[in-house]
Amino acid sequence: MGPVGACTAVRRAVVIGNGVAGAENQCIGLVRALGLSHRLTIYRVIRPREGINKWLHWLPISLHKKVDYVIKRIHGNLRLPSIKSTRVISLPAEKKGSPDNKGVSDILEADAKQIATMACETFEKDGPLLVVASGWDTISATSSIKRLAPEKVFAIQIQHPRSQLNRFDLVITPRHDYYPLTPQGQAQIPWFLRRWITPHEPPDRHVVLTLGALHQADSTALQLASRAWHAELAHLMEPLLVVNIGGPTSHCQYDVDLAKQLTASLQNVLWSCGSVRISFSRRTPDKVSNILVKEFRNHHKVHIWDCKGPNPHMGHLAWAAAFVITPDSVSMLSEACSTGKPVYVIGAERCTWKLADFHKSLQERGAVRPFTGEEDISESWSYPSLNDTAEAACHVVEALVEHGWTLQP
Repeated sequence: MGPVGACTAVRRAVVIGNGVAGAENQCIGLVRALGLSHRLTIYRVIRPREGINKWLHWLPISLHKKVDYVIKRIHGNLRLPSIKSTRVISLPAEKKGSPDNKGVSDILEADAKQIATMACETFEKDGPLLVVASGWDTISATSSIKRLAPEKVFAIQIQHPRSQLNRFDLVITPRHDYYPLTPQGQAQIPWFLRRWITPHEPPDRHVVLTLGALHQADSTALQLASRAWHAELAHLMEPLLVVNIGGPTSHCQYDVDLAKQLTASLQNVLWSCGSVRISFSRRTPDKVSNILVKEFRNHHKVHIWDCKGPNPHMGHLAWAAAFVITPDSVSMLSEACSTGKPVYVIGAERCTWKLADFHKSLQERGAVRPFTGEEDISESWSYPSLNDTAEAACHVVEALVEHGWTLQP
């Protein structure tokens, strides 16, 4: 039970990010769904990156920083900031049409002690602090803040923290994170590795399970994006097919072969499209993007975003009639499936482990279909759209009430 008194209304939030857009968007999306985006402060955990540090990312972040500090001392570079200093880094540009573009230019490095002290010192005036984090590197910061200010903070960790879930007030994670506990998952793990594969136990009462990833593409954001991108997208011939291409991952391997398959399939459906917009991610290999650019750069129906200017992603979500998406990104698929519009996936059969289980869940829901090149894009179909972010927000409100606190947007 939370502290008794007048200061029991949660009116502010802190996001602990890790520099990965997909992870940070989940946190910001949840804060938006809770109505607290107007009182949101974003911090970020920052790993050392230069030199040998690219080989040390397997270390816990606190140990990684200490190793980096020792290396710098050995090399005599004493002018570099110490591991305890505050660093400021640039915030990636907001997507055009984003409702939360407040002109923020800097994000402070997360210091658990400073954030916990702030929560305690401002509690009487501003009430409890909601802390939301996502990603492996943020776990130690979030748990430390909760440990240092247990009666002043409500800590939420998005994505499974692997162990000691009781360090947080709430854990929000996709169902496929528990795939290792299923008979199929157990059968894929050698017996001598099973003790090292997490999670070890089924979710308890303070674990909220989602189908996909949380995100910022709610109805309000899409309405604003629709208006913001009206001048550029409204004149396009309908139906508009949006093609989002990510990049291969450890559990979803593909190469130029998938690019060639996608190219051939797109050629086969162009007759049924009014317009096509193709976007690549930062993870897309050049050898993949080059194949599509070479094939479609001069086609009158096709526009390929050149990664210059505002990112059209939110505009695409708002204006598309249908999507074709590579299978590697849970975030891209979750956003598209939240619109209720047809979503076609190319290459899902290449996915393994938890990612394959995620695709199976989407298919069973009727949210996605394989992209074969035989589709008529003008034909629509429906399914129960994913509403994970709003549903997770409802669980947060319920958990706050159990804690003795209320939400005051």
